[in-house]
Amino acid sequence: MTGRRPGEPYNVASVPAGYRVGPWIVESPLGAGAFGHVYAARHRDPASRPARAALKFLPTGTHTPRQLRHLRELAEREVALLSRLRSPRLIRMHDALTVDAADHPELDGATVLVLEEARGSLDTLLAKESAPAGGPALLAQICEGLEQLHGAGWVHGDLKPGNVLLMADGTARLGDFNTAAELDGTHAYSPAFATADYTPPELLWSEIGERGRRIRPTADVWAFGVLAHLVLTGSFPLPGGTPAARRDAVARYARGAEELRLSPALRGPWREIVRDCLSRTHEERARHDAASLLRRASDAAAGRVARPGRRRRPLLAAAAGVLALAAGLGTWLVLDEGPSVRQRTGAGPVAEPRPGAARTATGYERCAPESVCFFAEAEGRGAMCSWIGDDPDWSDGENDCSWASGRPPRSIFNNGVPDPKGFVDVAYFAEAGLNRRLGCVRRGERHDLAPSSPVRSHTWAKSCSL
Repeated sequence: MTGRRPGEPYNVASVPAGYRVGPWIVESPLGAGAFGHVYAARHRDPASRPARAALKFLPTGTHTPRQLRHLRELAEREVALLSRLRSPRLIRMHDALTVDAADHPELDGATVLVLEEARGSLDTLLAKESAPAGGPALLAQICEGLEQLHGAGWVHGDLKPGNVLLMADGTARLGDFNTAAELDGTHAYSPAFATADYTPPELLWSEIGERGRRIRPTADVWAFGVLAHLVLTGSFPLPGGTPAARRDAVARYARGAEELRLSPALRGPWREIVRDCLSRTHEERARHDAASLLRRASDAAAGRVARPGRRRRPLLAAAAGVLALAAGLGTWLVLDEGPSVRQRTGAGPVAEPRPGAARTATGYERCAPESVCFFAEAEGRGAMCSWIGDDPDWSDGENDCSWASGRPPRSIFNNGVPDPKGFVDVAYFAEAGLNRRLGCVRRGERHDLAPSSPVRSHTWAKSCSL
């Protein structure tokens, strides 16, 4: 067997329609990457929740032992991250399965990730429209995903349009964490694989040690700058007709032999955001972490100009261009922070807006059905952490809610749905281990919390009166 050339996809066997993996039935292919194929699938029980999913097949057959070790490591990275983090802007994993098919050696032993089903990717959207009008809204959501990922101590390592997934409601989530790495001090160690167009100068020719390539969160900041320029202008920020030519331009830029040539179409605050993200060195980029980029991108997407001395609160998305984005995706978005969102309590989960309504989810409406969500600011504003299940320790559980360790949540929304076992209310506690109960929120309720209410754990309950 000949060796695999750099950048060449691994040989991934195609999976026929009707193929069964656990309770899932393969329907049709959704996409393919260097490390796996993704298929739409339905659950064999139509009443199951979720009833649909995306199956990501990570291959094991017909490879050398060295390749198999590498593929296993990539699969383990993605499973580790998705098992530990359940944040609103990161794609969710429902299960991880192993194929048992001795009669199909190319599939036998393959890892299959059962993921939320996306409508498409930013890559497919850009192929249809080079600079989509809804781009600023999506960029703000991508920043939110980076803030959640970095806040939990992880680096994505391969942020690019193909790894930004667009959900059925038109919002964006980060996906494909094969090369993601958990920080060990100031650095993480990632496999020697990345997309050159989104790789910062210091990593283009970096040394590869036994643990992999040393990478820092500023690598994702650089990648976001390239991605933002592409989304807003339809072009890359450094010249070149091929990835190799653009890589050489990046090298010249890093040496000071070439300046950034930002497109004239990039205007206002976005121009400064992209320029800061594409600073020549890690040290310059380190001043602009994901949290600060989220504030700036949210302001830019909403058409606000930040004023010195005034605190800026993050928004999930902006009105500008949302009509065009919704039309392009053939779905609705939610964008309203009017009285219906700002009310302190409500009956039942947030209702879906009428089909065709052009709005993007903001405030409490960011909280997905089946979830309980806590927010860093009043009225469902600011950073959000959400759960489907219990979490007896927010600092080491289903979802590491990193911001809550430094400041108490200020609002809550129980967007649960009817449960066959009756667990519909949520009790929350001041300490890990479900100790020192602070309060309880009934299904459908949303309200502010006292400023001194330090929530650290929660559990679903059959009734708040118990």
